[in-house]
Amino acid sequence: MAAFLRSTPVVLKHLSVFSRSFVRQLRPATMSFVRLINAGAHGPRPLKPVIKGETDKEFDDRFEAWFNNEEIDDWELRQGLNVIYGHDLIPEPRIVIAMLRAARRLNDVAMAIRILEAVNEKGANRKDTYDYIIDAVRPTLDELGVSTPEELGLDKVQGAI
Repeated sequence: MAAFLRSTPVVLKHLSVFSRSFVRQLRPATMSFVRLINAGAHGPRPLKPVIKGETDKEFDDRFEAWFNNEEIDDWELRQGLNVIYGHDLIPEPRIVIAMLRAARRLNDVAMAIRILEAVNEKGANRKDTYDYIIDAVRPTLDELGVSTPEELGLDKVQGAI
C-alpha cells in the first residue's frame, strides 16, 4: 500500500503532462472549428440586417438577390426570412416571389405557405394589403403549385377535440 501511495504523485504528474500536451495538440483544431463557426457554418456570406445609407431599391435588390441564389440552403433561407421579418416592413411582391422560389427549390412547400402567412401577419392582417401581395404573386403560386393558406383552410381556427 505504501508503494502505491508513493507512486501516485508520479502517475498524476505524468497524467497532467499528457493532458497538457493533448490540449496543445487539440488547440489548432479547436481554433479552426471556432473560426468555422464564427464565419458561419454555411459559408462566409453573412446577411447584414441594415446597411447604412442603403436606399429602398438597394434593400429590395439585396434581398431579392439573396433569395434568388441558386445555391441557397435551408439555413440561409431561414436566415434571410428572419432578417427580413425583423424589419418593420411588408416585403415587396418581387421579394416574396424570390422567397417562394427559394422555398420551392428546396422542396419546402410548408415554408412557402409559412412565408405567405408571415406576409399576412406583417401586414397586421389587413385584407387589402394581403390581397395586393397575393394578386401580384398569383402567377408564381400557380407556376410552383403552391396553395395559399386560405385555399388550404389554414385561416380558420380549428376547434380542439
